[in-house]
Amino acid sequence: MNFKRMMIVVVLSIVVVSFSCTSETKESDKMMSENIYGFNVTDIDGNEVSLNEYKGKVVLIVNVASKCGYTKQYTGLQAIYEKYKDQGFVVLGFPCNQFGGQEPGTEKEIKEFCEANFNVTFPMFSKIDVNGDNTHPLYKYLKSNAKGTLGTQDIKWNFAKFLVNKNGVVQDRIGTQTTPESMTEQIEKLLAE
Repeated sequence: MNFKRMMIVVVLSIVVVSFSCTSETKESDKMMSENIYGFNVTDIDGNEVSLNEYKGKVVLIVNVASKCGYTKQYTGLQAIYEKYKDQGFVVLGFPCNQFGGQEPGTEKEIKEFCEANFNVTFPMFSKIDVNGDNTHPLYKYLKSNAKGTLGTQDIKWNFAKFLVNKNGVVQDRIGTQTTPESMTEQIEKLLAE
């Protein structure tokens, strides 16, 4: 191979590697987003929703389940939603079946369960994965910006909570055992900012 051909091969190799890195970077850009507003999700009725709709609000994002020991937290989530919704607060519920198969139903069944048993009126969304290979991009962002115990990223169980400020930036990751009602001080502080 002559020198000129060898240089062409080297240049083409560099171009291919650069293109490959650029593609990977674009995919990871969503994860490295500065806030939640660039993400789209599907609501419980199958409609696509941009989280940009919640711009300027304090948001509590929760992975929920209907057949869990913590399912009663729906009561507290609804109570704090009703208490603060007129001040610019919203709860977003994301059903997830990754923990003990405790959210096995269809979206229709989940919606009916939540309305009938807990009078849920805050926005609910389609089932997603919060861990593993199929983790929803929103949850990749949340977990990378608010790590769990000892710096872990995986969600440990149902009803893990992420508190997001009015600029769409994650402020805190709150464990399953923390009840929604006990979060009023944090919520009020963010609403006042």
